[in-house]
Amino acid sequence: MKIERTGSAAWSGGIKDGKGLISTQTGALQDHPYGFASRFEGKPGSNPEELLGAAHAACFTMALSLILGEAGLTAERLETTARVTLEQVPGGFAIPAIHLTLNARIPGASDAKFQELAAMAKEGCPVSKVLNAAITLDARLAG
Repeated sequence: MKIERTGSAAWSGGIKDGKGLISTQTGALQDHPYGFASRFEGKPGSNPEELLGAAHAACFTMALSLILGEAGLTAERLETTARVTLEQVPGGFAIPAIHLTLNARIPGASDAKFQELAAMAKEGCPVSKVLNAAITLDARLAG
């Protein structure tokens, strides 16, 4: 099976004064603004790092749901945040790390089993596999 999805971006102007628009195939984002100010100065608009973080959090959480099911467990709730680090390095910028924070409620799961399955999801999620960054994980089991 092969699935392809698309995201697109349009840009007008220079790096600092220019304006961009981000869209997704599904329309979840349609011409959503992004630019230098939203990426580097905390101004309104989106940026590639938060989109990458959302994609990674979603992929990891779905992968964990699959792995939990294979282990005979079902999550009552999984909440994942991906903190994407963008740093200036010689020659430009790089994303050297992504830190996943997971808060979970999984009836019947021991912490040891939970940690094992969460680590498997971190390594096995397709977004984790495509990224050339150190990917870390804090997994917390409630209850």
